[in-house]
Amino acid sequence: MTGHPRTVVIVGMPASGKSTVGHAVAKRLGVTFADTDTLIEQRTGKLIREIFTDDGEAAFRHLEEEVVAEALGRDGVLSLGGGAILSARTRDLLRDHLVVWLDVSVATATRRAGMTQLRPLLLGDVRSRMQALLDARLPLYREVATLRIDTNRRPVSRVAAEIVGHVLGEEPTEPDQPNEEQE
Repeated sequence: MTGHPRTVVIVGMPASGKSTVGHAVAKRLGVTFADTDTLIEQRTGKLIREIFTDDGEAAFRHLEEEVVAEALGRDGVLSLGGGAILSARTRDLLRDHLVVWLDVSVATATRRAGMTQLRPLLLGDVRSRMQALLDARLPLYREVATLRIDTNRRPVSRVAAEIVGHVLGEEPTEPDQPNEEQE
């Protein structure tokens, strides 16, 4: 990524496709991919949901802030957990990076997330929790985003091509293929 942003950061709501798209973008650019939730799990030896249960959300957010700050110092593609942008420090650190916001509707995110127990902030009524998270986070995603991409009914390949095109200063060449929607 010589001559381009050192780190491409991907943000968005749970189930917006951050990890899936991040992997695809990193592969196309020939750089590494990291996901902050995975980095946190590796550091603690605990699943995210266990950290929330055992230590609470505040402790998780503090650890997340540290991990994001460290990861932003490396080249490549970095996917942030959906709530990482809640931290003012993290938002400030993002100002020096290309930040891609994968925007997704509540209906699409709810369908993708399903009734998973892996997302601690979505336990209970997934759709209403997703709407509440979006309402709270929308202004913050807008604040940090360099590039906003609607991921509703769009294939991973097209979303990745659009991001890579932006990084390289080119127009994406892949047409949308509606049956290849990301999950």
